[in-house]
Amino acid sequence: MQKSVHRLLALLGLVLAFSLIAASCGNDDDGAAPAAPEATAASTEAPEVTEPEETVTVVPQQAGGTLQAVKDRGHVLCGSRDDVPGFALLNEDGQYEGFDIDMCRVVAAAIFGDADAVEIVPVTSAERFTALASGQFEVMNRNTTWTATRDGTEGANFLFTTYYDGQGLMVPASTGFTTLDDLADANICVSTGTTTELNLTAVFAARGIPFNPVTFEGFDTLVPAYQEGQCEAMTADSSVLGVFKFEIEGDDGPEQHIMAELISKEPLGTVVRDGDTEWAQVVNWATMATVQAWEFGLDSNNIGSYDGTDPNILNFLGRDGFDPGLGLPPDFAINVVEQVGNYEEIFNRYPQLGTLAGSVNDLWSNGGLMYVPPYR
Repeated sequence: MQKSVHRLLALLGLVLAFSLIAASCGNDDDGAAPAAPEATAASTEAPEVTEPEETVTVVPQQAGGTLQAVKDRGHVLCGSRDDVPGFALLNEDGQYEGFDIDMCRVVAAAIFGDADAVEIVPVTSAERFTALASGQFEVMNRNTTWTATRDGTEGANFLFTTYYDGQGLMVPASTGFTTLDDLADANICVSTGTTTELNLTAVFAARGIPFNPVTFEGFDTLVPAYQEGQCEAMTADSSVLGVFKFEIEGDDGPEQHIMAELISKEPLGTVVRDGDTEWAQVVNWATMATVQAWEFGLDSNNIGSYDGTDPNILNFLGRDGFDPGLGLPPDFAINVVEQVGNYEEIFNRYPQLGTLAGSVNDLWSNGGLMYVPPYR
C-alpha cells in the first residue's frame, strides 16, 4: 500500500512538472514552436541594434533638402524687416543691421564660413508666414512670437528663442497715464496682422476698457503717426518700445513713459519651414552656438586661440575629430563667433535693446533664461 501511494505521488509530480513546462513555453503566435533561450534573446536584442541605423539612413536629406539647395545657391535667404533700430534696420548706407540681422548672419557663417553669405528679404508682418511657406526665404528672424496657433497652422517650425519679451504700451510722459484704465477711449497705434494687435484687443475687452485701434503695416509709418499725435499710445513688444523711446528722446523729442504692466509673453526667435529636420538642426545649432560660446567664456577675440583642455570646449570647437553629424563643418562655431560674436557681444552691440545683465535674456547661471542643450 505504501509503495502504491509513493508511485501515485511520483506520477502526479511528473504530470504537474510537464504542465508547468508547457505553460512557461506558451505564446501568442498561434502554436508556433518556442525558440531556444539563446535565439529568443538574440531576436529581442536585434531591433535595438539595427533600428537607429535604419532610421538614420532612410531620411532623404541629401537628395533635395534645404541645406543642399542653400549650398548650391551659395548664400542664405533670410526674411526680416527694415524698420526697427536695434533689431533690424536698413541704415543710411543701405546696409541691414541689428540683432535679428546678426542672427541671420550667424547661419551663413556656420554653413559657409562667411557671415556675409546672406541676403536679407524684407517682409511685412501680414505676409511673413506666406512668404516663408512659399520659399521666398528659408529662415526668418523678424521679431516673431512663438504661439501654439502659429506652430500648428502656419507650416512654421519655431526654433531656439533668442529674445524673451512681453507686450507693453508707451505714452508721452506728459499725459500722466500710468495704467491701462487710463487709456479708456484712447486711440492706440498698433501693427496690423500681429499677435500684438490680437493681445491688445483681447486684454482690453477682458477688462472692459474701450479703445480705438489705429493700425499700420510697419513701424516706419506707425511711429511718425504716434509722434504726430494721431494716437495717445502705441503698443509693441517692450523691447521695441524701448528702442523707439531711445530714438524719440535721442532726437530731442518729448519724454516717453513705458507702462510697467506687460500684457503678454512674447518669446521671439528663429523660424524655418516645417518638414526638413536637417535644415532645422543646422539653423538651431548655429544659433545656439552664440549662447554656448558665451557660457564657455569664448568670444570673437579668443575662440580661435583656445589652448585649454576642457573636453566640452574641445568638442564645441570641433577639435580631435569630434563631429555630432548636424550637417555643419566641425569647426562651425569658430566661424560663427569670430565673425558675428557670442550672444552677449551681439546683444550689447545694440544699446537700443537695453541692459542684458540681470534680465530674462541673461544666462541661466546668472538668473536668466538662456539655456542650451549640451554640445557633446
